[in-house]
Parts: sequence; C-alpha cells; structure tokens
Amino acid sequence: MPVDIWLNAPLAESASRAARLRELGVDGVFTFEGAHDVFLPLTLAATSGVDIMTNVAMAFPRSPMHLAHTAWDLQSLSGGRFRLGLGSQIRTHIERRYGSTWSEPVERMRDTVLAVQAILRAWQDGERLDYRGRFWQHTLMTPQFDPGPNPHGAPPVLVGALGPRMTTMAAEVADGLLVMPFNTERHFRERTLAAVAQGRGDSTRPFEIIVEAIVAMGNSEQELLEARRAVRNLLAFYGSTPAYRPVLEVEGWAELQPELNLLSKQGRWREMAGLIEDPMVDALTVSGTPVECAELIRTRFGDSAARACCYFPGYQVTDAAIADLVTALHS
Repeated sequence: MPVDIWLNAPLAESASRAARLRELGVDGVFTFEGAHDVFLPLTLAATSGVDIMTNVAMAFPRSPMHLAHTAWDLQSLSGGRFRLGLGSQIRTHIERRYGSTWSEPVERMRDTVLAVQAILRAWQDGERLDYRGRFWQHTLMTPQFDPGPNPHGAPPVLVGALGPRMTTMAAEVADGLLVMPFNTERHFRERTLAAVAQGRGDSTRPFEIIVEAIVAMGNSEQELLEARRAVRNLLAFYGSTPAYRPVLEVEGWAELQPELNLLSKQGRWREMAGLIEDPMVDALTVSGTPVECAELIRTRFGDSAARACCYFPGYQVTDAAIADLVTALHS
C-alpha cells in the first residue's frame, strides 16, 4: 500500500524534509489547514520526487478559479504528482475564522468540485468554459488567463468527508475520497463504504479511496506510552465536535460527545483528554510498533483503500520508525 506522511516541518525545510522522506521510502506527503498555509510547503516539496496532496484545503473560502490555478501549477511543478484534496470545515470556522459564507455544505461542495473540474477541462481539452452552478458561475476564459493543456494531465480533485451525504456526493462527482482520520474500522465499513457504494452506483469512472490514520507508534513501552498520551488530546478535540458524533455513536460512545463539547467551551482541555479511555484509543487510532501499526492499517482498510496517509500528532517519531512503517506497508 502506498504511504503518505504529513509534511510537518518549518516552511524553509519543506523541500529537504520531503526529500528525506523519499529516502525513507515514503510515496507522498500531505498538508492540511492548520497554523500555516496548505499550499506553500507543497510548492517547495514539489520537485523532491514524492507525490504531494492537500488533505485538505478548505474549499468554501476560496474561488474555484483560485483552486484550479494553484492545482494546475502544482501538477506541472511536481511532474503530475499532485492531488487537490478539498474539505468543508464546520460553520463556526468558515464564518468566524475565515470570514466567509456557509450554507448547504454538501451542495456547496458539489458545486465547487464541479466548477473546478469544468475549469480544468477548459484548459486541458479546450472546452468552452460555461459553468453555471448554484453557487459558482464561470463563463469567461480569455487566452491570456488560459495556461493551456498540462503535459501531465489535469490533477485529480478529491473530497474529504465523514458523513453519509458528503461521502455519497464525493463518490458521485469527485475523483476520490479522503477518509477523515477520526474514524474506526466499524464506522468505515458500515457507513463510509456504504455511502461510497450508493454514490458510485454502476459507475466505472476511476475513483480512489485514501484513508488517513492517526498513528500512535513506538518501539519501546515508554515511546508508545508517550504517543498514546499525545493522541488522546487530538481525539478529545475531535470528539468534542458534533460532526464527529456518528463515529462515537457506532461504537456506543455517543454520550461522550456532549460532555467533551461542554468541557471544550470551558477550556478544560486536560480533563477532556482524561475521558479518552484505552479502548477508544485502540479503536480510533492505530497503535503499536511500526510493524503492528502497518498490520492494523492493512487489516482495517487494505481491501478498500488505494493508499494510506499517516499522521503522528503531538509527539516525535523517528525517521527509523517511519522507514519501518513504510517498509511493512509496502510488503
């Protein structure tokens, strides 16, 4: 299974870090919306020889034209190794942090994906740009703004999704699905794959599923203890968000979500992490030695996913451990 690793490095070190990850056998790197820009590190990493991907870039605050131009240039710069992964975020962040517009997220995302694809086709195939959607309209493309056909083809457009409606929509119109990291094997198999099947129907259009796993990895008891302690903080943060309640619900932990949400509003972050018990860590992450983590990823997702994104939040993981994990997933 191809492996993507979070490109977690200072911006000036993005290129060298991507090159080092390639030496370790990593197939690709990804970025997500956090404290820094999601595209700039990939620009620096684009010529390192690894695949590059946003997992994910927030779609709603950006114009499809901006997204298309950035994706086009990264596809060219990387030699055809770029994937544009888009996500919706929650209303509070879109309106209050980005200062943008939120409404009908599934339909707005559908419109964004279709608009980006229409723009990419206009450049790649010479189609007249005449996209008229509910939220976006793109009907003008003059020669000076047309980059022309990309020698590597148009970049694929993927959607990050968790709920059934967004997942079904992604399977209907996007080139792939980015499975959100706050997930369990049961939720993935019972709900995610069912929604993908509904959206795909009888379609034979190429479509890839990429999973993202929260990894708590260590080669010693102390390393593993520290990793599991670190991921508890992230799991508590995710679990406090109402959008992630369905994952807890499938496992019988739905009552935990409002409790975590209340503590988050009070800023009681340490108490939140204390509510994440060992069985939850085991179900919501892959945890163990590099070889054990690789086996868990393969068991949970290997028969459905095209590749796996591995995320090591809040703790340091050695290059040797990353190399062991990649080797085990490649075998």
